[in-house]
Amino acid sequence: MRRSLCQLLCLMFCFGLLSRAQEKPAPVPTTPTAGARLEFLDEVSYYEQRFLRLSDAVPAEKYSWRPAEGVRTLGEVYMHVVSANYGFARMLGTPIPAGVDTKALMASSGDKAKVIQALKDSFSHFHAAILNIKDSELDKEIKAPRGQTTIRGSFFLISGHFGEHLGQSIVYARSLGIVPPWTEERQRQEAEKPKP
Repeated sequence: MRRSLCQLLCLMFCFGLLSRAQEKPAPVPTTPTAGARLEFLDEVSYYEQRFLRLSDAVPAEKYSWRPAEGVRTLGEVYMHVVSANYGFARMLGTPIPAGVDTKALMASSGDKAKVIQALKDSFSHFHAAILNIKDSELDKEIKAPRGQTTIRGSFFLISGHFGEHLGQSIVYARSLGIVPPWTEERQRQEAEKPKP
């Protein structure tokens, strides 16, 4: 009886492995070639590049600078963007990765290397969240910080949030005497143009 039971369990285990091997892997999201998700991905990439370039241009010792008492430091502004990236991804249906504690992020806001890595990681996660959305879900109702909207409608809210904090970061940098890298490049190109 015991032997038959062991054989039966072994057979069930092998059958389970065989059926798992025949299951299709989960589809890998692909980058859209047109439409709202592609346009939004382009927008997110634009802001990602600006945040990363500006955060890199700021000296490490300036990450704890704040323009006045009671407002975020420069590093805290960047970590707020990081936290929001994870929160927006969750709002769009992609959970926050295990091991990411959005409430604890501010503790590293004075460490330039950690802030820049956190920005990169959060933008990578947010890109994946957008890729996981199906075009057929764009009109799905979701709860957003300002109330009910659609997934497509949340793209406007998120872009506004990026713009607000990029502008804030630029003002902070300029207050510290740092010209944004893209402005510096444009000024250099204009100076190198032959004069008529």
